[in-house]
Amino acid sequence: MTLWPRTLLARSVLLITLLLVVAHLAWLQIFLVSEREPRAQQIAQLIESVVNLTRTALVTAQPEKRIDLLRDLSQLEGIQIYLAETGEQVEPLPDRPTLQLAAAILRERLGPDTRFTLNRDGIEGTWVSFKIEDDGYWIMLPGSRIEEADPLLWIGWGAVVLLLALAGAYAAVATINRPLRALTRAAAQMGQGRLPPPVEMGGPLEISTLANAFNQMAADIKRLDDERALLLAGVSHDLRSPLARIRLGVEMLQESGDGTLKADMVRDIEDIDAAISQFLDFARLADTEAAVGDGDLNALVRSIVERYRHAGENVTMQLASLPALALRPVAVQRLLTNLVDNALRHSQTAVEVRTAADGDVAVIEVLDHGPGIPLEDADRMLQPFTRLEGARTGPGTGLGLAIVDRIARMHGGSIQLLRREGGGLRARVELPLHGA
Repeated sequence: MTLWPRTLLARSVLLITLLLVVAHLAWLQIFLVSEREPRAQQIAQLIESVVNLTRTALVTAQPEKRIDLLRDLSQLEGIQIYLAETGEQVEPLPDRPTLQLAAAILRERLGPDTRFTLNRDGIEGTWVSFKIEDDGYWIMLPGSRIEEADPLLWIGWGAVVLLLALAGAYAAVATINRPLRALTRAAAQMGQGRLPPPVEMGGPLEISTLANAFNQMAADIKRLDDERALLLAGVSHDLRSPLARIRLGVEMLQESGDGTLKADMVRDIEDIDAAISQFLDFARLADTEAAVGDGDLNALVRSIVERYRHAGENVTMQLASLPALALRPVAVQRLLTNLVDNALRHSQTAVEVRTAADGDVAVIEVLDHGPGIPLEDADRMLQPFTRLEGARTGPGTGLGLAIVDRIARMHGGSIQLLRREGGGLRARVELPLHGA
């Protein structure tokens, strides 16, 4: 068991409390030290003035009027004069720095034989000795004349200020802690498999940024779950038809040795294999490879284009000078392959691949002269298992462009499906020049 609190709110308030207490104690000590000398000077000046005035009055007064003078001083000013006894002992001053300093100042100003006490013969007051010629006297002032500042008063005011500061600190920390508690509740809901509502992005900038990142993460997880569910549904749908044809073909093949039928079955099997590869590509994108900081985009484009040329395809390239990029090479090769395959499949004409630098992004464009994609369907075609009506009867899974979009977003980029001047499709991928 530990006394250190576990919650952020309690820890923050405790630390602020300790800091404020130490600060107030230091402030009180500074005040007492800085107030000590001026207060001692004030006490010494007051006593010196009273002693000098009383001595002068006694010396200059007529002998018959001294009794009246002493009576007036006692009644009007509370000042009493007593004869000093030879060899009498008085109680020493309390060990209070201000009084000790005042006594030292009085001895310096009134003489080294001057004595200063707060109690003589059991009578409390401010007692100071002085001499007129060879006669010794005591003068007693009311104790209220030299009252020191009560430290308890300042401690009380300091405690009030401390409580107000702690209340403000608690309110400030609670304001910061409130969105953190909301994030904790939302994270617990996600751990239970439920999608929480978006966390309110309030409070300081750091907390707001954290809430925004959490909301984005929750949205990404939901999209990922939706895509996986859609993937499972697509697998059963897209593989059922070729499997049904193969089953029918096998049954018919037993009755006929038709070579055309066998070729159709081979094509169906190849379609199944291609569909499975696309499914696996799409599913494995969650386990991404590590990015390299000095990726050569032009080299990747060149290797892909050369591969198609060796296979007899009409694919050309136009490359611009690009700096090194933060890339995942295998993922980028898959992106390029899917775009070129898509262009060749739908256009069956020459395909051109271009690279360029546009502001702070690197651009990859794959252009063809096919039928293109209607503008209203461009965004929809980036969703998994989405195909145009005219392409539904041909081979393919509708995952190619979805994989391209996902790889682009993995790199902090994006893809656009645009019309090409003169007809055809222009697939434009933008990747940040400074790695995301």
